[in-house]
Amino acid sequence: MATPLRSNSRLSTAMERTGQWVFSQEIPTDVIAEVGEANFNLHKFMLVAKSNYIRKLIMETNEADLTRINLSEIPGGPEIFEKAAKFCYGVNFEITVHNVAALRCAAEYLQMTDKYCDNNLAGRTEDFLSQVALSSLSGAVVVLKSCEDLLPMAEELKIVQRCIDVASARACNEASFPCRTPPNWWTEELSILDVELFGRIIGAMKQKGAKPLTIATALITYAERWLRDLVRDHSGNGIKCSEPIDSDLRIQQRELLESIVQLLPAEKAAFPIHFLCCLLRCAIFLKASSACRNEVEKRISLILEHVTVDDLLVLSFTYDGERLFDLDSVRRIISGFVEKEKSMAVFNGGDFREVSSSAMQRVAKTVDAYLAEIATVVELSISKFNGIANLVPKGSRKVEDDLYRAIDIYLKSHPNLDEIEREKVCSSMDPLKLSYEARVHASQNKRLPVQIVLHALYYDQLKLRSGGADDRNQPDAVTTRNQLQADVSLVKENEALRTELLKMKMYISDMQKNNQTGTSSKSIGTRKPTLFSSMSKTLGKLNPFRHGSKDTSHIDDNLGVDVTKPRRRRFSIS
Repeated sequence: MATPLRSNSRLSTAMERTGQWVFSQEIPTDVIAEVGEANFNLHKFMLVAKSNYIRKLIMETNEADLTRINLSEIPGGPEIFEKAAKFCYGVNFEITVHNVAALRCAAEYLQMTDKYCDNNLAGRTEDFLSQVALSSLSGAVVVLKSCEDLLPMAEELKIVQRCIDVASARACNEASFPCRTPPNWWTEELSILDVELFGRIIGAMKQKGAKPLTIATALITYAERWLRDLVRDHSGNGIKCSEPIDSDLRIQQRELLESIVQLLPAEKAAFPIHFLCCLLRCAIFLKASSACRNEVEKRISLILEHVTVDDLLVLSFTYDGERLFDLDSVRRIISGFVEKEKSMAVFNGGDFREVSSSAMQRVAKTVDAYLAEIATVVELSISKFNGIANLVPKGSRKVEDDLYRAIDIYLKSHPNLDEIEREKVCSSMDPLKLSYEARVHASQNKRLPVQIVLHALYYDQLKLRSGGADDRNQPDAVTTRNQLQADVSLVKENEALRTELLKMKMYISDMQKNNQTGTSSKSIGTRKPTLFSSMSKTLGKLNPFRHGSKDTSHIDDNLGVDVTKPRRRRFSIS
């Protein structure tokens, strides 16, 4: 009778069943087979009749009467040995897709082959594999899954390779000619496998000519199954990642992610960009290798024209949505896309600075909207904000209203910036590219630096002076910008001159008062012009802020100014 070493209900049940068919024999048992935690009381002659391995153990032992044999290394453990022992005793048992690989390996271990005995266990399992298990995709996948615990013997017996061949062929056929619903049911079947065996099936499918979209579908299903919390959470209000990054779980997830990225097909546009963004966020969070992150970043940058603001936000925030990730990945992705567009423009013989593709314009609009979303984050520095804004070429923004909105949100969310810092924030924007409505808003926006407000106000003044009624009649942008810069410089010079004049007037007034105090004892008669009174008159005539007038009413004529009419002289030779 089989005697369990521990109170294990599963083993106890198996031993009770074993005892029933062993004690059906009238001959007492003479050998104990040790398999892991269980002991089986059996008959030597029944085992030797089918197992050449057990026969050798008994025949080659130095003991006079061998009563105990250790079979703990048998593939499948006690449960599979029980079925092998039943086969030796001629007791029926069920072979299924779940145990056929283990029975085949056990038969090889016990040397229960047809060479030793006709119709042995090895032959029975081989027939089941070829006729039943490997006749369908589901059966092949289940058998392959069971082989994960049977390596390397299952590999040596070619069970693994046979399963891979069948599964890959059936998967390619289902992808091209689906016979079940939903059409992608086969991807769920494959996703139960270990990543190594799954990768071997993907490789076999590639060799068989599977389309990149077919491979991509299988990889997406697999990633969403094994990295569910990290890949499927798109809201930014998801899991609290309390698990340490160096825990066993995170290390396994990191290795799994890197393996999945290595399986990506060569076709760069095979995957939806949203999935790639989720995959990259996962790589950033798990601190995956630089090669892994760079590969995903390159794939995103190649199809960036399809990106949405939500996709970029997936990359930017942590899983709990509370703080920003490092924005370097976003910058590298945008930069890679811009470089690709430049290369295409040069190849087509165009000038990238003047002519921007529709894809580049779409990306520019998306980037501006993205900046508006992250502008509210307090820890977002000016350099990072401008770093992303300046990646987009100037010619890609026909109208910069979206960028102005992002800048305004940033200034509103960072109220403690000084004038110089606010000018730095606005440096990425061209005020001449604002629409009329945006210019009106900017001219009344107290958050903007003075220079930007002057640009907005003066632009419309230039249009009025040039007779333009709307944006269609506006002058050339370069000419307008140069004129505007010159006029702004002139305004600043006039302000400086006004300040100097006021200082001079105050100085002259003080000098005149002092002069009056010193001559108060003298009679007030006809005064001679003084140096300061002459200078005051001259400066008054040079006043540029009276529309060309010579108004000097602001100077008191009775203070130090000679009001006596000059003597008339007759112009004659005598």
